[in-house]
Amino acid sequence: MVQDLYILMITAAVVSIVFKWLKQPVVLGYIVAGVLVGPYLYGETLVNADNVKAWGDIGVLFVLFCIGLEFRLKNLISSGKIAAVGALTIILGMMVLGYLVGVDAKFDMVNSLFLAGMLCMSSTTIVMKVIEEAGMSKERFVKGATSILIVEDVVAVVLMVLLSSIAIRHQFEGAELLNKVLVLVITLVVWFISGILIIPTLLRKVKRFLNDETLIILALGLCLGMVLTAEEAGFSSALGAFVMGSILAETEESHRIEKLMTPLKNVFAAIFFISVGMLINPSSLVEYWYSIIWVSLVIIVGMILFGTLGCWWGGATMRDSMLTSFSFVQIGEFSFIIASLGTSLGVLNPIVYPIIVASSVVTTFLTPYIMKAALPCYTFFYNRASSSLRAKIDQREQEMAAAETAASSGGSSIADRARHAVRHTYITKHLVNLMIKNMSSHDENAKQ
Repeated sequence: MVQDLYILMITAAVVSIVFKWLKQPVVLGYIVAGVLVGPYLYGETLVNADNVKAWGDIGVLFVLFCIGLEFRLKNLISSGKIAAVGALTIILGMMVLGYLVGVDAKFDMVNSLFLAGMLCMSSTTIVMKVIEEAGMSKERFVKGATSILIVEDVVAVVLMVLLSSIAIRHQFEGAELLNKVLVLVITLVVWFISGILIIPTLLRKVKRFLNDETLIILALGLCLGMVLTAEEAGFSSALGAFVMGSILAETEESHRIEKLMTPLKNVFAAIFFISVGMLINPSSLVEYWYSIIWVSLVIIVGMILFGTLGCWWGGATMRDSMLTSFSFVQIGEFSFIIASLGTSLGVLNPIVYPIIVASSVVTTFLTPYIMKAALPCYTFFYNRASSSLRAKIDQREQEMAAAETAASSGGSSIADRARHAVRHTYITKHLVNLMIKNMSSHDENAKQ
């Protein structure tokens, strides 16, 4: 295990230095490092693939936990329309495209549906890492983009239930799907309400005992506890990590936890991207090159088209819509999970998995470059748009700027408002009881 870590870290360090020298995104360097240590280039793997996968899975949890720390519940609520309309447009549009690609490849209905499911989910980990490396973490569009990714992750859980039902029974079980959706919604509500009422108060009570060491241990314990809770409830472990990050974001210690988590997140996130690179078989790139290029083009064009339309219809500015859609031009973790699900059920065509993996790597590799083209493309589009469309774009910018000004003028956090509501209800109840008691005593005295 120590030898595996040594090989991974040294290879990743050398390759990332070279990529930095070439002024290329370090994420791409990690993927190349994965190819170099993977099992396909030299005929044997230089590291234990199971260990790398386990570390990579931990990396995804830490990345999503840190994303949750940077995200506020009020942001999700304020981005509700963009998140719902944007995610729905992307998922439905990409599923239609994916199904048509499957039909064009002469796949049966089940394989076409599984392919559609693989193509409709962008990678939260990759999107956030690319945005961070581009120095755009504080940009306005990030809030809406993160909200859409959260909704996609939640929908992915429901989608896997639907695909499993179709694969096993070859029919749609509406009752089972509805039950899963209701359980998911109720569970998320209980988690958030319990979390924002209990955890911030708990941290305030023990604040004087929390040095950096104790705080990071406590935060990781809470994160992993929520991950296990999510898995026991039948949901994604990544969703659990994000939920706990969002809960801790409502505490006074959120920025401190985020700072302490950054080095740990960076190490394990690097291992995750290396594990993606290890999946690349150079020979499969040659064998299925046409299908890989075709699927990659469908992903890139479809995500840009439906992402831009969805965000715009949801109320985002055109600039933010295009920045969001240009960062979504890849598929990631959930695509592999859905592919593994189809393989385990014995319904997935063997050639689909290598094509999906290769397409994921190709689109991941291209994401930083495509994202850099977002603003030039927006300028090109704006300059050539009709006068009426430019007027709508300008009006949307003004409305968004006014909304930001209003939002920045105050307002307590959702956690504080929730706790206040509970306390207020509790106090009101006792005041009413006290009044009734006094009135009863007054009536008795009057009778006497």
